[in-house]
Amino acid sequence: MITTFDSNSPVVQKAATWALPLNDLAEKYDPYFNKVAAQDTLKWFQLKDGKTYGYPNYSNTQKDYDSGNIPAKTAFIIRKDVYEALGKPVMGTPEQFQAVLQDIKNKFPDLIPFGFNSIGEGTGSLGDTLQDFIGVPLEDKNGGFYNRNLDEDYLTWVKTLNSVYRAGAISDDSFADDGTAFEEKVKAGKYATILLDGTPQQGGNLQSFYSNNKGKEYIAIDGPQSTALHSPTLNQSGITGWMISFITKNNVDPAKSIQLFTYLLSEEGQMLMNYGIEGETYKVNADGKVEFLPAVKELQLNNPDSFKKDYRMGEFMFFGHDRHKALSGDAFPDAIKQMQEWGKGKLVPHFILENINPDQGTPEARSLAAINTKWNSTLISMIRSKDDAAFDSLLNEYKKFLDSNNWDKIVEVRNEKMKANKEKLGLK
Repeated sequence: MITTFDSNSPVVQKAATWALPLNDLAEKYDPYFNKVAAQDTLKWFQLKDGKTYGYPNYSNTQKDYDSGNIPAKTAFIIRKDVYEALGKPVMGTPEQFQAVLQDIKNKFPDLIPFGFNSIGEGTGSLGDTLQDFIGVPLEDKNGGFYNRNLDEDYLTWVKTLNSVYRAGAISDDSFADDGTAFEEKVKAGKYATILLDGTPQQGGNLQSFYSNNKGKEYIAIDGPQSTALHSPTLNQSGITGWMISFITKNNVDPAKSIQLFTYLLSEEGQMLMNYGIEGETYKVNADGKVEFLPAVKELQLNNPDSFKKDYRMGEFMFFGHDRHKALSGDAFPDAIKQMQEWGKGKLVPHFILENINPDQGTPEARSLAAINTKWNSTLISMIRSKDDAAFDSLLNEYKKFLDSNNWDKIVEVRNEKMKANKEKLGLK
């Protein structure tokens, strides 16, 4: 059995040459697989021969989104003590945002006024995450591909971040910090505010600060709002999921392997992965809610590092699913529950944008790789521009780069793939 990470890769697209079809294995050895696997997910991963070879984790269907059981993973958060000391300010408009960060800089000189996920190879939480936060449209007016990076509403906020940077409220270190450095600052409460993507991933660090600094914990507030009056379109794991697991043609016991897939997708397997063993680590209350036993809960609350090391519950992710986490208030640390509550009603599936990049090895794919690299450096440089003229110059240079790197052909490919996605999803 192997697990891959890129559903768009040639390995996945050519799975019929090296993997066994899950449909056939289920029919031959374990029909119950079709009861526990989501049919929409199986259909989404069908290859041209009509068979499905891989099954993902965290594949959320429209039904899952509609259930309300999927928690938001994005939030604009602020330290509670800072928020209250400033009189619970609103930060919705660019002007308000700048004013509050300047206030923080003046009154809390030991804190970094504004933080964001580590930049790494992408744009941290300042790219797609910010676009979703302010509700930049997912498609153009004709239902085709829309270049969200050039959306006027989004660029207004990027220019606002530049003003904030020039006023000294964004640290240069934030552009250089790796994931570990960012996490250490979250754990120590060094940021006054953060645009955070991946609240569960930071749950242990947020819980550590929460447990040791009562009254100063991070809370979610509305934060930046669309200047075009769009509502947030927060993203979560889509129907493609994340990691995709396969049973190869070299597998010595395909019957046992499909049974393992079935077990891990079943109610019993999901409960084991998320909560452990009933009576040993959790109990089920009269109302059907799952609750960790006191010793386990104590560890989760007050010693998150030991909890993570000793139990790893919720971390065996190969067949993980958000809907099973909704069974318990203990699935997530207390530190992020208010953030998830804030996110209710703000999630919008991005299914139509999944897997729409050009196929690897094509000229368009090579051009897109160059364009993405260019955008990453351009966005950071725009935020760090010394003046408006430098900002505009960088933006114009990026637009010219698009024109000279097959952008029209990339858009054609994306339009075709978006259309195919809509057909798979039954959308017009």
